Formats: sequence, C-alpha cells, structure tokens
Amino acid sequence: MPELLAPAGNMEKLKTAVHYGADAVYLGGTSFGLRNLADNFTVPEMAAALDYCHSHRVKAYLTVNSYPHNDALEQLEHFLREVAELPFDAYIVADPGVIDMAREISPQRELHLSTQANTINWRTASFWQKQGIQRVNLARETTLEAIAETVTRTAMEVEVFVHGALCISYSGRCLLSSAMAGRDANQGECAHPCRWNYHLVEEKRPGEYFPVLEDASGTFIFNSRDLCLLEHLPAIVSSGAASLKIEGRMKGINYVASVLRVYRQALDEYAADPANYHCRPEWLEELAKLSHRGYTTGFLFGEPRNVGQEYHSAYIRSHEFVGRVEEVRSNGDVVIGVRNRIRNGDEIEFIGPHMRCDSLHVGKLQVLDKAGNTSDCDCANPNQLILMQPPFEVAPFDLIRREKAGAP
Repeated sequence: MPELLAPAGNMEKLKTAVHYGADAVYLGGTSFGLRNLADNFTVPEMAAALDYCHSHRVKAYLTVNSYPHNDALEQLEHFLREVAELPFDAYIVADPGVIDMAREISPQRELHLSTQANTINWRTASFWQKQGIQRVNLARETTLEAIAETVTRTAMEVEVFVHGALCISYSGRCLLSSAMAGRDANQGECAHPCRWNYHLVEEKRPGEYFPVLEDASGTFIFNSRDLCLLEHLPAIVSSGAASLKIEGRMKGINYVASVLRVYRQALDEYAADPANYHCRPEWLEELAKLSHRGYTTGFLFGEPRNVGQEYHSAYIRSHEFVGRVEEVRSNGDVVIGVRNRIRNGDEIEFIGPHMRCDSLHVGKLQVLDKAGNTSDCDCANPNQLILMQPPFEVAPFDLIRREKAGAP
C-alpha cells in the first residue's frame, strides 16, 4: 500500500498529522520552501520534529523546492550545511542547482522531485532518475494512465497529490503573485491573488465595476475547485503510486485531521479487503464538512471537461472548528483548548482517528485558570481552557467542531 503523506506547517500540525494516521509528513524551514508564509520550523525545531516523527515510526521530508536566484545561493548553502546532520528521510527539491548542491553537501540524502518540476511523462521521470532522484511527485496535470505508465517504465517511486487546493497555473509555477503583489510564488511568498475578489471594468465606463458572478453557464475566473480523489483510491493504488499526498501546509489542524482520518480509514479498509472495498458515503460527507470550493477530480481522467472543473468563487463550509483536547486526566476530566467560542447549549462533536465521532450537548462550562482553579461560565472564548467530562472515550489531539449556523 502507498504511504499517506501529510502537510506539517508547524509542530502542532505535525503532531496532529501523526495522531490522525500519517505515514509521513513534509515540512519546511523558514526559507527555500514554497510555503514561507506558514509558521514552518527553525533548525532546532526540526530536530525535535524528527525525534517525534521517528519515535512514532513516521517519516519526515524537508521541502527545499523553491527556485533561488544567485543572491540566495550562499544562504542556501549555509542552510543545507546546517541541516545536513539532521536525519531527514528525504529532501523535496525542484531546481537543478539546488539538487546539485544538496547532493554535494549531503550525498547520502534521498531526494524527491517536487511537483514544481512539472513532470508529466515517463521520459522526464527517467531523466531525473539518472540524476539520482528516488521519487518523483508528478504534476497535478498527469492522468491516471500516465501515472501507471511512469511507474512501469521507470521503476521509480511515484508520488501523487490526492487532496487539496489546486492552482490555476501549471503545477504551481505561477507568476501572477509576482506581477500583482511583488511576491514570488516560486520562492515561497505567494500572495494568492487567484483567491482575491475581482470586478470587471469596461474601458469606456471607468469607475463602473461589474461583479464577476456565478450563473447557470458557470462563468468564473481564477478560483479552481479543490482536488478530491477519494472515490478513486483503488485505481490510484493499482497504478503503482508509492505515496498519496495531501496539500495544505498553510491550513489549520482541523483540515489536517479531518482529511487524514478519512483517507487513513479508506486506505486501511482497502488494504484489508480490496475485493469488497467501496467508498463510504459518510467519508465524502466528512470531507464536505470542511471549508472547500467544491471538489473535482482534476486531470486524473484526462483534460477536465465536466462540471467538476468549473471555476468557483466561494468557499463551502458546514462546520467550524471550536477546540482541541489537550489533556485527559485520570479522574475523567478532559482539558479542552478553546479555538472558537463555545457556549452553553451548543451541540458539539468530538472527532478522532479511525473515524471516531461523538456528539455532546454542552450543559455547563467550567473555565480553568492558570492556577488550576475552575469557575462556571456561559461562554468560553478562544485561548481559554475548559474542563468537561464527556460520556465517551477521547484522547489528546482529538478535535471538537460545531455545525455552522445556517449551514445547508
């Protein structure tokens, strides 16, 4: 079975990914990855992250997949020498110069080719294999047939994105942010202008702004739907893919946990009994509860021509993340870190690995202060700690959510 590879934008997200069943995580330093605006990791934090991952038998990959200019090469060399002794399981790279430098400084390190290198055919994958690349993360524009052929013809590991945001540019090689905001997406500083709201102005009517709206014909700009290949896991596994990758180092722990627990359950059920496996409707319902733009299969089955690839401007979200289990005490008390306001009378759900989901009506709230004292309250606010005694089993890192008011 392929590994399940999860994003880790900081230590909290990394621990969440491990708790919810990731086989491997990918993380970045404060520079030279493509998500410099995530919290990311300092070198000492990387060492702690690696200790945590390896103690839980989870692999960790370092992203060094930006395209540096000449004036950044000296700093890049310093960074690669600084992390050389850390036991990363692989570096994720894209630029040939970065690959050359990484091999020079850490010849023992396994190298994975980023999707930023835009690999869409087996011949290109074979070229990179000759350069010492052990795994290639194929471009998101690659079809299922091309995935299988690349595996067969190269005998190298192939990694495939299965879930997360899509970019309107070719495998993320975008210049829109540079042109509009002066922030280079190919060096990890994307301002995401494809997510901004736009209006149309006719040249002879200056000052008259016409909103770009969705209508029956599906007229949208820039915002692609999100990728979701859950329903097609058997076909992807059969293609020979070695790793299934989830996008989202900029996203929160609710996203990481919720997506991982669904894909983990699906992969485990398929591994246990492929002949009788089926994609459960409740898994798709879980993914629909997350903030998303509507789902598409992207290019998996060829050039997208169906409704799934229409551009969509608004996020869809039926539930909101309100807290996390921080501690379970021997007397049954559960310490919860509040992330979004929780009130008396709320209906909340606790979610954990293996698709655990239990509901609770909030009858009384007890706020826990820094001295360990409790007091009753009607409403708990973000960053407060509260005590509860759920009538079901929970564990640290379990998340708590609530249906949004007015959700469909």
